[in-house]
Amino acid sequence: MSYLKMLLIVLVLYLCPVFQCQTEDTELSEDVDFEEYTISDKDSNAAPLRIPRQVKTLPTKETKPHIQELSVQTTIISRYAFTAVSCSMLNRHSAAAQGVFQFHIPTAAYISNFTMIVGGRVFPSQVKAKEKKMKKEGGENNGKKNKTTAEQSEGEMEVFRMEVTIPGRNRAVFLLTYEELLQRRLGRYEHVTSVRPMQLVSRLSVGVTIVEHSHITYLEVLPLRNGKTPSSNGNGKADGKVGPPVSTVVKQNETFCKISFTPNIAQQVKIATNGMLGEFVVRYDVEREIGIGEIQVLDGHFVHYFAPKDLPVVAKNVVFVIDTSASMVGTKIRQTKEALFTILRELRPNDHFNFVTFSNRIRVWQPGKLVPVTPNNIRDAKKFIYMISPTGGTDINGGIQTGSALLSDYLSSKEESHHNSVSLIIFLTDGRPTVGVVQSPVIIGNTKAAVQEKFCLFTIGMGDDVDYRLLERMSLENCGTMRRIPEDADANVMLKGFYDEIGTPLLSDIRVEYSEDAVEYITQNLFTNYFNGSELVVAGKLTNRSSDSLHIQVTASNSERSIVLEKDVSIHEQEQETERRLAEAEVGPNANGYVERLWGYLSVKDGLKERLRSQTSAERENYTQHAKNLSLAYNFLTPLTQMIVEKPEVLPDGTLAETQKEAEATEAPPHVESSNQLSEDDNSLTPQSLHRNQLPKPISAVSKATGGVKKAAKKSVTLSKTSADGDPHFVVEVPHSKLTVCFNINGEPGHILRLVTDHRQSGVTVNGALIGAPAPAGSHKEQRTYFSTITIVADKPHRSYIEVTPQKVILDDRHRMILPTSSSISIETTNLGVVITANTNLTVTIQGTIQFVILFHHYKNPAPFQRDHLGFYIANSKGLSKDTHGLLGQFLYEDIGLTQLLGNVSMAGKNSTQETLGKNTTLTSYPALKVKDRTVTVIKKSRRIYSGKQSVDCWFAKNNAAKLIDGQYDDYVVSHLFDTGDWANGTNTH
Repeated sequence: MSYLKMLLIVLVLYLCPVFQCQTEDTELSEDVDFEEYTISDKDSNAAPLRIPRQVKTLPTKETKPHIQELSVQTTIISRYAFTAVSCSMLNRHSAAAQGVFQFHIPTAAYISNFTMIVGGRVFPSQVKAKEKKMKKEGGENNGKKNKTTAEQSEGEMEVFRMEVTIPGRNRAVFLLTYEELLQRRLGRYEHVTSVRPMQLVSRLSVGVTIVEHSHITYLEVLPLRNGKTPSSNGNGKADGKVGPPVSTVVKQNETFCKISFTPNIAQQVKIATNGMLGEFVVRYDVEREIGIGEIQVLDGHFVHYFAPKDLPVVAKNVVFVIDTSASMVGTKIRQTKEALFTILRELRPNDHFNFVTFSNRIRVWQPGKLVPVTPNNIRDAKKFIYMISPTGGTDINGGIQTGSALLSDYLSSKEESHHNSVSLIIFLTDGRPTVGVVQSPVIIGNTKAAVQEKFCLFTIGMGDDVDYRLLERMSLENCGTMRRIPEDADANVMLKGFYDEIGTPLLSDIRVEYSEDAVEYITQNLFTNYFNGSELVVAGKLTNRSSDSLHIQVTASNSERSIVLEKDVSIHEQEQETERRLAEAEVGPNANGYVERLWGYLSVKDGLKERLRSQTSAERENYTQHAKNLSLAYNFLTPLTQMIVEKPEVLPDGTLAETQKEAEATEAPPHVESSNQLSEDDNSLTPQSLHRNQLPKPISAVSKATGGVKKAAKKSVTLSKTSADGDPHFVVEVPHSKLTVCFNINGEPGHILRLVTDHRQSGVTVNGALIGAPAPAGSHKEQRTYFSTITIVADKPHRSYIEVTPQKVILDDRHRMILPTSSSISIETTNLGVVITANTNLTVTIQGTIQFVILFHHYKNPAPFQRDHLGFYIANSKGLSKDTHGLLGQFLYEDIGLTQLLGNVSMAGKNSTQETLGKNTTLTSYPALKVKDRTVTVIKKSRRIYSGKQSVDCWFAKNNAAKLIDGQYDDYVVSHLFDTGDWANGTNTH
């Protein structure tokens, strides 16, 4: 009996720490739903199972902050993908802890925004031009974007990483957005979402929404992809059949698709207990238009997708140049051989080929020629490949020179018979040059001289020891591309896949041209080759909006002849069609800018490529500046820009410090005790997203934060009648004569109008961008125009600006913030005061006196002629100088008089009066305005302002306000939204 008692005591003592740890953990995480008793929907016969807390080490407590929620939402609009990541991290302990937000993004993507909310305080990021010597500023750190390791992806992902100290008992929210244009490969678009939070997540959701103009002909959700294995056990199927990951739901119609992946804790554990679930991969394709391709027009920009089908395959001449140095020994050379064996089987009868191997010495399989594809040649080539034995160093220059000479001599001798063939070198290496010429600039120059634009060079780098910059320069300068193969990836599969992409040429020497007077700033429009399953994309800006037709011409060569495709497309019809399809898909208003952002994305890519290709320092500087300016304009984190992120400072007692820098930026109100405590309603944070009909919310928790950003107090704002609203209709209160004057401006969509300019005196400039819409049925107008974006630039005492759309407000006053118009927010900075009344209006106060109000006009079910737009009102002009000009600004200090003019009966309008002089003489008088030395005939009209809530009687000037305004309409059109140049005809003097 005593033995049993002793055994029982030992068991109790042994198990007690475990019970104690579980109790403590439960107390600490009472607000976290671990879904401990949930089971897979597909495992309907399984009994509920409590998931052990194996992520914790017993009996010590976990100190790492817990990720409560991770949401990754992507909206793909015609191949252009917007992704918004929201990560909510909880420090459940009383002491401050280091939180690490890490996310893998595609290498081709550009980050467009990053914001942190720590302890209820907002810490925005700012994209600036990269300095030649990186300087660390006090209290600021750069978001790190590094190459990922091979085992984490398949070579086309990078890591964004941010470390931050989270105060005790507090949350940190990380909001990241990035954009990319999906490339078509092997007849498919592929979108990859990394799901690697490095721990199990209570609420995990991945969403992909696809909106296409053409019918979606193919859609597949792959099993989770992790490392070098093509799929994991994420399909949740016991029989091992391939399928989408467990919890995946797909809803689809002809042109729209919504995919969601929401694994609970139990389902995550089945995939990976460490939270490294892998990559969520969606592949799809769309129906192709026969002929010229697909054109989309929106907001003064266009994009052209060209992917012809059913063309005969062009014969190719290919030389494989393969690294056989000692570092290739083992798995690398084995997988390379396997891939080459497969490629040999797929060469076509009209193709010609050869092999060159290089290490210390260069070997050519068939010296002095390229051989045709015959059974005997294929057999002999396999023997040659089989006998390859890695040894020695790496003579990259020698290999390229030998392969280039081989192909060049062949083309010279066979010029007539292979006029329409495509020639290329496929070059593979796993290291850096160690033998012969080792200087990269010399190798690049020698390669260009050897190729002489006669063929294209495609480079492949295997492993981690490759000079990828050298390979990229070699391929870019010689009309090819470069591909990475990570160290532990399946090189056989990736080599075969890369060859499949370029192994079936359909066209060569493709030139895409548009009406010279209709477009400007077009992206790359000359392409050496078009391969089966790929796509050529060209974007540009429309200049001549009065022309409704855009002429497109595509010239190219195929296996038989030169071909020419031509078509005239209606710009107006294409824009209507683009807008209609977006409206049908209920993508949301922010989708309106996708064509312009796609153009900006491609333009930056082109600038970076040309920068690498440039031969002189002047050329390089020109392309560098061009790409840098575009990167800053679209807030892209590129190789030429850096992201500055201010980090919170945590005091020894675990609370956030009230730093001077923060006070200057946001003028924080007195400290509120609850601002550093957990609140019950802070659990759900919606990321910036174009998801369906929801408005983007990049800082949806801002309205709850108290550290300098607070809920706007409901207070009335006195509006003047001086405004530009609606179509746009201009109303002006003339203070001296107490007259109200009105006029219309029938502008062109895409034009940017100068509304107010006082740049030299007060430093204030206001510009507005026009968006077009079809006119209502029966209207005398051809189209309507509205303000889609308004920018207010304040240059004194320092430069700051506000950029406003119906969906968001971008505020940049030393710190950049992106705020949704759907939340009521109040912000005070050193230069600006901003108050957003949710979905209603924005009030901007400059230097304490100048005040503008911008109205948000949203439509739930818009008619074809309606667009979400903005209205601009001058609430208080005190502080603007007498030199102020612009369509509205010129009237602030103007003295306009009303008079009656005499004329004949034919000139009389409805406001005219008749006076009889004598027996037979009748004179007609009509109203007119005296402006400076000009006389402007007017008629009486009634206008509705303040969103139609008030009517105002005014004297209306016809014909685009001819004679009423100084100069002409064109004088008020500026080059870009941040243009602060002087009024074209000098200052406005009175």
